[in-house]
Amino acid sequence: MNEVLRLWNGESEEAALRAMVACCGAHRWAEAMVALRPIENIRDLSEAADRVWSTMEAEDWLEAFGSHPRIGERKGAHAGAGSASWAQQEQASTQSAADAVLAELATGNAAYEERFGFTYIVCATGKSAEEMLAILNRRLKNDRAAELVEAAEQQRQILQIRLGKWLVE
Repeated sequence: MNEVLRLWNGESEEAALRAMVACCGAHRWAEAMVALRPIENIRDLSEAADRVWSTMEAEDWLEAFGSHPRIGERKGAHAGAGSASWAQQEQASTQSAADAVLAELATGNAAYEERFGFTYIVCATGKSAEEMLAILNRRLKNDRAAELVEAAEQQRQILQIRLGKWLVE
């Protein structure tokens, strides 16, 4: 068994919850994951994470989105230290992005929030700032219902990546 997972299985509920909230800011998701302990292996953890995420509703999605910084920013409004550090790694390509691209991202983030009422969420790992900007511009054409579903899928991908990072730290 993975050592981090083994230790998490034996943690207090509060400590176990903190670990899950760092991976995904939706408290109902995190509480459901903690309630599933013990989880025997990484595959079971990943499958449980997806299964629990599939039961979440718009309110949970929005809570999770709120824990992310805007693309090109450093820290989400409700991000903890672990989550903020991972977000910075995930958005590493924005560190070297041209000022013009960062300005377009800032403008696009504002337009997105105005249109949809929540922060633009994209699984940024491995994507350049230019790619994230192109995705943002494409998604601005969605209606709110479609965009909420697309953003929730991006959040699911992010939480899977963060679970993987958590398991090796």
